[in-house]
Amino acid sequence: PYLTEGSMLYTECSAYDTGVHMYVDKLLGYVDYFKEKKITVFLMHLDDVDKIQDKTKRSAYLIAPLVQNESRCDGLSKGGTEMDNAINKNICMLENIYDISAKLYSEMCSDKEKDHGTLFEYMTELGRTMADADRASFWKWDRHKKQLWTTSATGVDKIVIPDNTGLVGKALKEGRVVVTNDPYNDPDFNKAVDLKTGYTTKSVLVMPVADINGEFIGAFQIINKNEEGGFDEKEDVRRLSMAALICGLAVESESFYEESHHDKLTKLKNRMGFYSDFSRKYNKVLDEGKPISLYISDIDKFKRVNDTYGHNAGDDVLSFVAALMEGECTGNENMYRWGGEEFIMMMPDTTLEECVAKAEMIRKKIMDSTIEADGNSINVTMSFGCRQFDPKLSIEDNISKADEHLYTAKESGRNCVIY
Repeated sequence: PYLTEGSMLYTECSAYDTGVHMYVDKLLGYVDYFKEKKITVFLMHLDDVDKIQDKTKRSAYLIAPLVQNESRCDGLSKGGTEMDNAINKNICMLENIYDISAKLYSEMCSDKEKDHGTLFEYMTELGRTMADADRASFWKWDRHKKQLWTTSATGVDKIVIPDNTGLVGKALKEGRVVVTNDPYNDPDFNKAVDLKTGYTTKSVLVMPVADINGEFIGAFQIINKNEEGGFDEKEDVRRLSMAALICGLAVESESFYEESHHDKLTKLKNRMGFYSDFSRKYNKVLDEGKPISLYISDIDKFKRVNDTYGHNAGDDVLSFVAALMEGECTGNENMYRWGGEEFIMMMPDTTLEECVAKAEMIRKKIMDSTIEADGNSINVTMSFGCRQFDPKLSIEDNISKADEHLYTAKESGRNCVIY
Protein backbone atom coordinates (compact mmCIF):
# COMPACT_ATOMS: atom_id res chain seq x y z
CA PRO A 1 0.00 0.00 0.00
CA TYR A 2 2.95 2.37 0.50
CA LEU A 3 3.89 2.05 -3.17
CA THR A 4 1.62 4.70 -4.61
CA GLU A 5 1.59 6.34 -8.01
CA GLY A 6 4.85 8.20 -8.66
CA SER A 7 6.84 6.27 -6.02
CA MET A 8 10.46 5.23 -6.55
CA LEU A 9 11.42 1.69 -5.52
CA TYR A 10 15.04 0.64 -4.98
CA THR A 11 15.47 -3.15 -4.89
CA GLU A 12 18.43 -5.48 -4.76
CA CYS A 13 18.66 -7.71 -7.79
CA SER A 14 20.70 -10.78 -8.76
CA ALA A 15 21.35 -12.38 -12.10
CA TYR A 16 21.15 -15.76 -10.36
CA ASP A 17 18.50 -17.53 -8.31
CA THR A 18 20.50 -17.56 -5.07
CA GLY A 19 17.62 -17.14 -2.66
CA VAL A 20 19.37 -14.12 -1.11
CA HIS A 21 18.50 -11.29 -3.48
CA MET A 22 15.56 -10.80 -5.81
CA TYR A 23 16.11 -12.99 -8.87
CA VAL A 24 15.89 -10.89 -12.03
CA ASP A 25 13.61 -13.39 -13.80
CA LYS A 26 11.11 -13.20 -10.92
CA LEU A 27 11.36 -9.43 -10.90
CA LEU A 28 10.39 -9.28 -14.56
CA GLY A 29 7.04 -10.76 -13.58
CA TYR A 30 6.16 -7.52 -11.79
CA VAL A 31 6.92 -5.21 -14.74
CA ASP A 32 3.30 -4.77 -15.75
CA TYR A 33 2.22 -4.12 -12.16
CA PHE A 34 4.81 -1.39 -11.62
CA LYS A 35 4.12 0.11 -15.02
CA GLU A 36 0.39 0.30 -14.28
CA LYS A 37 1.06 1.96 -10.92
CA LYS A 38 3.58 4.36 -12.52
CA ILE A 39 6.26 3.29 -10.05
CA THR A 40 9.90 3.85 -11.04
CA VAL A 41 12.11 0.87 -10.13
CA PHE A 42 15.87 1.12 -9.59
CA LEU A 43 17.95 -2.07 -9.46
CA MET A 44 20.83 -2.31 -6.96
CA HIS A 45 23.47 -4.79 -5.80
CA LEU A 46 24.05 -6.14 -9.28
CA ASP A 47 26.30 -9.21 -9.32
CA ASP A 48 26.31 -9.50 -13.11
CA VAL A 49 25.46 -6.12 -14.61
CA ASP A 50 25.68 -7.16 -18.24
CA LYS A 51 23.36 -10.16 -17.77
CA ILE A 52 20.80 -8.12 -15.80
CA GLN A 53 20.89 -5.24 -18.28
CA ASP A 54 20.37 -7.68 -21.14
CA LYS A 55 17.33 -9.21 -19.45
CA THR A 56 15.78 -5.89 -18.41
CA LYS A 57 16.61 -3.75 -21.45
CA ARG A 58 13.04 -4.01 -22.78
CA SER A 59 11.52 -3.25 -19.39
CA ALA A 60 11.05 0.05 -17.56
CA TYR A 61 13.58 -0.89 -14.89
CA LEU A 62 16.58 1.42 -14.35
CA ILE A 63 20.02 0.70 -13.00
CA ALA A 64 20.57 2.67 -9.77
CA PRO A 65 23.52 5.12 -10.04
CA LEU A 66 26.67 4.24 -8.17
CA VAL A 67 28.57 6.49 -5.75
CA GLN A 68 32.27 5.65 -5.89
CA ASN A 69 33.96 8.24 -3.63
CA GLU A 70 33.41 10.75 -0.83
CA SER A 71 31.46 13.15 -3.02
CA ARG A 72 27.88 12.14 -3.53
CA CYS A 73 27.87 13.69 -6.98
CA ASP A 74 31.36 13.08 -8.36
CA GLY A 75 30.84 9.32 -8.36
CA LEU A 76 27.55 9.31 -10.24
CA SER A 77 27.73 7.65 -13.64
CA LYS A 78 27.64 10.12 -16.52
CA GLY A 79 28.07 7.75 -19.39
CA GLY A 80 24.57 6.28 -19.53
CA THR A 81 21.51 7.24 -21.47
CA GLU A 82 20.08 10.74 -21.47
CA MET A 83 17.47 9.60 -18.95
CA ASP A 84 20.16 8.07 -16.71
CA ASN A 85 22.16 11.29 -16.75
CA ALA A 86 19.09 13.37 -15.98
CA ILE A 87 18.20 11.12 -13.04
CA ASN A 88 21.80 11.22 -11.77
CA LYS A 89 21.80 14.99 -11.96
CA ASN A 90 18.56 15.27 -9.99
CA ILE A 91 19.85 12.82 -7.38
CA CYS A 92 23.01 14.89 -7.06
CA MET A 93 20.99 18.08 -6.62
CA LEU A 94 18.79 16.47 -3.98
CA GLU A 95 21.81 15.20 -2.07
CA ASN A 96 23.31 18.68 -2.07
CA ILE A 97 20.02 20.17 -0.90
CA TYR A 98 19.83 17.63 1.92
CA ASP A 99 23.43 18.41 2.92
CA ILE A 100 22.80 22.16 3.00
CA SER A 101 19.57 21.68 4.95
CA ALA A 102 21.32 19.41 7.47
CA LYS A 103 24.14 21.91 7.98
CA LEU A 104 21.67 24.76 8.41
CA TYR A 105 19.60 22.80 10.91
CA SER A 106 22.70 21.83 12.88
CA GLU A 107 23.93 25.43 12.89
CA MET A 108 20.61 26.84 14.04
CA CYS A 109 20.35 24.27 16.86
CA SER A 110 23.86 24.95 18.18
CA ASP A 111 24.39 27.17 21.21
CA LYS A 112 27.16 29.23 19.66
CA GLU A 113 26.56 32.89 18.97
CA LYS A 114 25.10 33.48 15.54
CA ASP A 115 23.16 35.94 13.46
CA HIS A 116 21.05 35.81 10.33
CA GLY A 117 24.21 35.95 8.22
CA THR A 118 24.59 32.20 8.68
CA LEU A 119 21.08 31.62 7.37
CA PHE A 120 21.67 33.83 4.33
CA GLU A 121 24.94 32.02 3.61
CA TYR A 122 23.25 28.63 3.55
CA MET A 123 20.18 29.87 1.70
CA THR A 124 22.24 31.46 -1.07
CA GLU A 125 24.09 28.18 -1.39
CA LEU A 126 20.74 26.39 -1.55
CA GLY A 127 19.53 28.76 -4.26
CA ARG A 128 22.73 28.29 -6.23
CA THR A 129 22.35 24.52 -6.04
CA MET A 130 18.67 24.45 -6.97
CA ALA A 131 19.19 26.72 -9.97
CA ASP A 132 22.39 24.88 -10.96
CA ALA A 133 24.46 28.08 -11.02
CA ASP A 134 28.09 28.84 -10.29
CA ARG A 135 27.47 31.66 -7.80
CA ALA A 136 24.70 33.24 -5.78
CA SER A 137 24.22 36.21 -3.49
CA PHE A 138 21.40 37.72 -1.48
CA TRP A 139 21.12 41.51 -1.54
CA LYS A 140 19.41 43.46 1.24
CA TRP A 141 17.70 46.73 0.43
CA ASP A 142 18.25 49.59 2.87
CA ARG A 143 15.55 52.00 1.77
CA HIS A 144 16.59 54.71 4.23
CA LYS A 145 20.16 54.84 2.97
CA LYS A 146 19.06 54.02 -0.59
CA GLN A 147 21.63 51.25 -0.73
CA LEU A 148 21.86 47.61 -1.70
CA TRP A 149 24.41 45.46 0.08
CA THR A 150 25.54 41.87 0.31
CA THR A 151 28.18 39.90 2.16
CA SER A 152 27.56 36.60 0.38
CA ALA A 153 29.09 37.31 -3.01
CA THR A 154 32.05 35.04 -3.66
CA GLY A 155 35.58 36.43 -3.58
CA VAL A 156 34.88 39.83 -2.02
CA ASP A 157 33.95 41.38 1.31
CA LYS A 158 30.79 43.41 1.84
CA ILE A 159 29.60 45.08 -1.37
CA VAL A 160 27.50 48.25 -1.18
CA ILE A 161 25.94 49.88 -4.25
CA PRO A 162 23.30 52.59 -4.80
CA ASP A 163 19.83 51.08 -5.03
CA ASN A 164 19.18 52.57 -8.45
CA THR A 165 22.09 50.81 -10.17
CA GLY A 166 22.84 47.36 -11.54
CA LEU A 167 20.55 44.49 -12.39
CA VAL A 168 19.54 44.10 -8.74
CA GLY A 169 18.47 47.75 -8.61
CA LYS A 170 16.54 47.31 -11.86
CA ALA A 171 14.73 44.22 -10.59
CA LEU A 172 13.66 45.99 -7.39
CA LYS A 173 12.69 49.21 -9.15
CA GLU A 174 10.54 47.41 -11.71
CA GLY A 175 9.34 44.72 -9.30
CA ARG A 176 10.06 41.83 -11.63
CA VAL A 177 12.56 39.07 -12.38
CA VAL A 178 15.46 40.23 -14.56
CA VAL A 179 17.38 37.75 -16.72
CA THR A 180 20.31 38.43 -19.01
CA ASN A 181 22.41 35.82 -20.77
CA ASP A 182 24.66 38.47 -22.33
CA PRO A 183 25.50 40.73 -19.36
CA TYR A 184 28.45 42.64 -20.84
CA ASN A 185 26.14 44.01 -23.51
CA ASP A 186 23.44 44.86 -20.97
CA PRO A 187 23.60 48.56 -19.98
CA ASP A 188 22.28 47.79 -16.48
CA PHE A 189 24.99 45.25 -15.67
CA ASN A 190 27.60 46.51 -13.17
CA LYS A 191 31.06 45.30 -14.19
CA ALA A 192 32.81 46.66 -11.11
CA VAL A 193 32.91 43.39 -9.16
CA ASP A 194 34.22 41.44 -12.17
CA LEU A 195 36.93 44.03 -12.71
CA LYS A 196 37.88 43.78 -9.03
CA THR A 197 37.91 39.99 -8.80
CA GLY A 198 38.77 38.90 -12.36
CA TYR A 199 35.58 36.86 -12.56
CA THR A 200 33.74 36.49 -15.89
CA THR A 201 29.96 36.75 -15.77
CA LYS A 202 28.12 34.98 -18.57
CA SER A 203 24.52 34.93 -17.32
CA VAL A 204 22.55 36.55 -14.49
CA LEU A 205 19.12 36.03 -12.95
CA VAL A 206 17.80 38.46 -10.31
CA MET A 207 14.64 37.64 -8.36
CA PRO A 208 13.09 40.33 -6.09
CA VAL A 209 12.19 39.17 -2.58
CA ALA A 210 9.22 40.59 -0.67
CA ASP A 211 8.06 40.55 2.93
CA ILE A 212 4.70 39.22 4.10
CA ASN A 213 3.04 42.52 3.10
CA GLY A 214 4.36 42.35 -0.46
CA GLU A 215 6.98 45.08 0.06
CA PHE A 216 10.27 44.36 -1.67
CA ILE A 217 13.10 44.06 0.86
CA GLY A 218 15.91 42.51 -1.17
CA ALA A 219 16.81 40.35 -4.13
CA PHE A 220 18.28 36.93 -4.87
CA GLN A 221 20.93 36.95 -7.59
CA ILE A 222 22.39 33.86 -9.26
CA ILE A 223 25.25 34.01 -11.73
CA ASN A 224 26.47 31.74 -14.53
CA LYS A 225 24.18 28.84 -15.27
CA ASN A 226 26.23 25.65 -15.42
CA GLU A 227 24.37 24.47 -18.50
CA GLU A 228 24.81 26.00 -21.91
CA GLY A 229 22.24 28.55 -22.97
CA GLY A 230 22.03 30.49 -19.73
CA PHE A 231 19.07 30.93 -17.41
CA ASP A 232 15.48 30.10 -18.26
CA GLU A 233 13.22 32.65 -16.59
CA LYS A 234 10.31 30.28 -16.01
CA GLU A 235 12.12 27.11 -14.90
CA ASP A 236 14.94 28.70 -12.89
CA VAL A 237 12.59 31.08 -11.07
CA ARG A 238 10.49 28.09 -10.10
CA ARG A 239 13.56 26.38 -8.69
CA LEU A 240 14.81 29.48 -6.91
CA SER A 241 11.48 30.47 -5.37
CA MET A 242 11.76 28.39 -2.17
CA ALA A 243 15.18 29.77 -1.22
CA ALA A 244 14.04 33.29 -2.06
CA LEU A 245 10.90 32.88 0.05
CA ILE A 246 12.87 31.71 3.09
CA CYS A 247 15.36 34.56 2.69
CA GLY A 248 12.46 37.01 2.59
CA LEU A 249 11.04 35.60 5.81
CA ALA A 250 14.51 35.67 7.38
CA VAL A 251 15.05 39.33 6.46
CA GLU A 252 11.68 40.21 7.95
CA SER A 253 12.47 38.23 11.09
CA GLU A 254 15.89 39.87 11.34
CA SER A 255 14.37 43.34 10.95
CA PHE A 256 11.81 42.63 13.66
CA TYR A 257 14.51 41.23 15.95
CA GLU A 258 16.80 44.22 15.44
CA GLU A 259 14.00 46.72 15.96
CA SER A 260 12.80 45.03 19.14
CA HIS A 261 16.34 44.98 20.57
CA HIS A 262 17.37 48.55 19.68
CA ASP A 263 16.30 52.01 20.76
CA LYS A 264 15.04 53.90 17.72
CA LEU A 265 16.39 57.28 18.82
CA THR A 266 19.93 56.48 19.93
CA LYS A 267 20.34 53.22 17.93
CA LEU A 268 21.79 51.65 21.10
CA LYS A 269 20.50 48.30 22.29
CA ASN A 270 17.62 48.59 24.74
CA ARG A 271 16.69 46.52 27.81
CA MET A 272 15.50 43.62 25.68
CA GLY A 273 18.82 43.72 23.82
CA PHE A 274 20.64 43.84 27.17
CA TYR A 275 18.94 40.72 28.51
CA SER A 276 19.46 38.92 25.22
CA ASP A 277 23.17 39.73 25.28
CA PHE A 278 23.41 38.66 28.90
CA SER A 279 22.01 35.21 28.20
CA ARG A 280 24.15 34.75 25.06
CA LYS A 281 27.42 36.44 26.05
CA TYR A 282 27.82 37.66 29.61
CA ASN A 283 26.75 34.42 31.29
CA LYS A 284 29.56 32.64 29.45
CA VAL A 285 32.08 35.20 30.72
CA LEU A 286 30.90 34.62 34.30
CA ASP A 287 30.94 30.84 33.83
CA GLU A 288 34.61 31.12 32.84
CA GLY A 289 35.34 32.86 36.11
CA LYS A 290 36.15 36.19 34.48
CA PRO A 291 35.00 39.51 35.96
CA ILE A 292 32.41 41.82 34.47
CA SER A 293 32.21 45.46 35.47
CA LEU A 294 29.45 47.88 34.61
CA TYR A 295 28.40 51.44 35.11
CA ILE A 296 25.00 53.05 35.01
CA SER A 297 24.96 56.73 34.08
CA ASP A 298 22.44 59.54 33.97
CA ILE A 299 22.36 62.98 32.32
CA ASP A 300 22.21 65.55 35.10
CA LYS A 301 19.09 67.73 35.22
CA PHE A 302 17.94 66.44 31.86
CA LYS A 303 14.34 67.52 32.50
CA ARG A 304 15.59 71.12 32.51
CA VAL A 305 16.97 70.58 28.97
CA ASN A 306 13.56 69.45 27.73
CA ASP A 307 11.72 72.21 29.58
CA THR A 308 14.10 74.94 28.37
CA TYR A 309 14.91 73.92 24.80
CA GLY A 310 12.14 71.48 23.88
CA HIS A 311 11.99 67.74 23.34
CA ASN A 312 13.64 67.87 19.91
CA ALA A 313 16.70 69.41 21.52
CA GLY A 314 16.48 66.80 24.29
CA ASP A 315 16.49 64.06 21.68
CA ASP A 316 19.60 65.56 20.07
CA VAL A 317 21.35 65.60 23.44
CA LEU A 318 20.45 61.94 24.06
CA SER A 319 21.71 60.96 20.61
CA PHE A 320 24.97 62.88 21.09
CA VAL A 321 25.67 61.35 24.51
CA ALA A 322 24.83 57.84 23.26
CA ALA A 323 27.13 58.19 20.24
CA LEU A 324 29.99 59.51 22.36
CA MET A 325 29.76 56.70 24.90
CA GLU A 326 29.34 54.00 22.26
CA GLY A 327 32.38 55.39 20.48
CA GLU A 328 34.42 54.76 23.62
CA CYS A 329 33.50 51.06 23.74
CA THR A 330 36.45 48.80 23.00
CA GLY A 331 36.76 45.05 22.62
CA ASN A 332 33.69 43.30 24.01
CA GLU A 333 32.25 46.38 25.74
CA ASN A 334 28.67 47.30 24.93
CA MET A 335 26.45 50.33 25.55
CA TYR A 336 22.72 50.16 26.29
CA ARG A 337 19.98 52.71 26.75
CA TRP A 338 18.39 51.58 30.00
CA GLY A 339 15.52 54.05 29.82
CA GLY A 340 14.93 57.79 29.70
CA GLU A 341 18.31 59.48 30.13
CA GLU A 342 19.95 56.45 31.77
CA PHE A 343 22.63 54.36 30.06
CA ILE A 344 24.54 51.21 31.02
CA MET A 345 27.95 50.09 29.79
CA MET A 346 28.86 46.41 30.21
CA MET A 347 32.59 45.66 30.36
CA PRO A 348 33.46 41.92 30.26
CA ASP A 349 36.84 40.78 31.59
CA THR A 350 37.36 44.22 33.17
CA THR A 351 38.22 45.15 36.76
CA LEU A 352 36.28 47.70 38.78
CA GLU A 353 39.26 50.06 38.67
CA GLU A 354 39.33 49.93 34.86
CA CYS A 355 35.59 50.55 34.76
CA VAL A 356 35.94 53.60 37.03
CA ALA A 357 38.75 54.98 34.86
CA LYS A 358 36.62 54.57 31.71
CA ALA A 359 33.63 56.26 33.35
CA GLU A 360 35.80 59.17 34.55
CA MET A 361 37.24 59.66 31.06
CA ILE A 362 33.76 59.72 29.50
CA ARG A 363 32.48 62.07 32.22
CA LYS A 364 35.16 64.61 31.36
CA LYS A 365 34.50 64.33 27.62
CA ILE A 366 30.77 64.95 28.12
CA MET A 367 31.47 67.91 30.41
CA ASP A 368 33.84 69.47 27.88
CA SER A 369 31.50 69.00 24.91
CA THR A 370 29.16 71.59 23.44
CA ILE A 371 26.17 69.89 21.88
CA GLU A 372 24.39 71.42 18.89
CA ALA A 373 20.79 70.51 19.61
CA ASP A 374 17.88 71.79 17.49
CA GLY A 375 19.65 75.08 16.81
CA ASN A 376 20.91 75.51 20.37
CA SER A 377 24.35 75.08 21.90
CA ILE A 378 23.92 73.04 25.07
CA ASN A 379 26.32 71.81 27.73
CA VAL A 380 25.43 68.92 30.04
CA THR A 381 27.13 66.78 32.67
CA MET A 382 26.64 63.17 33.71
CA SER A 383 26.82 61.14 36.89
CA PHE A 384 28.05 57.54 37.09
CA GLY A 385 27.64 54.57 39.43
CA CYS A 386 30.17 51.74 38.93
CA ARG A 387 30.13 48.17 40.17
CA GLN A 388 31.78 44.82 39.57
CA PHE A 389 29.16 42.21 38.78
CA ASP A 390 28.50 39.71 41.55
CA PRO A 391 27.49 36.34 40.02
CA LYS A 392 25.82 35.36 43.30
CA LEU A 393 23.25 38.11 42.81
CA SER A 394 20.61 38.45 40.11
CA ILE A 395 21.01 40.79 37.17
CA GLU A 396 18.46 43.15 38.68
CA ASP A 397 20.18 43.18 42.08
CA ASN A 398 23.54 43.97 40.50
CA ILE A 399 22.08 46.87 38.54
CA SER A 400 20.26 48.05 41.66
CA LYS A 401 23.59 48.15 43.53
CA ALA A 402 25.16 50.20 40.72
CA ASP A 403 22.09 52.43 40.74
CA GLU A 404 22.64 53.07 44.44
CA HIS A 405 26.11 54.40 43.60
CA LEU A 406 24.54 56.58 40.88
CA TYR A 407 22.08 57.96 43.45
CA THR A 408 25.00 58.76 45.75
CA ALA A 409 26.68 60.60 42.85
CA LYS A 410 23.53 62.66 42.37
CA GLU A 411 23.34 63.45 46.08
CA SER A 412 27.04 64.39 46.11
CA GLY A 413 26.57 67.27 43.68
CA ARG A 414 26.33 65.38 40.36
CA ASN A 415 28.99 65.27 37.59
CA CYS A 416 31.05 62.60 39.37
CA VAL A 417 31.81 58.87 39.44
CA ILE A 418 30.95 56.81 42.54
CA TYR A 419 31.85 53.15 43.17
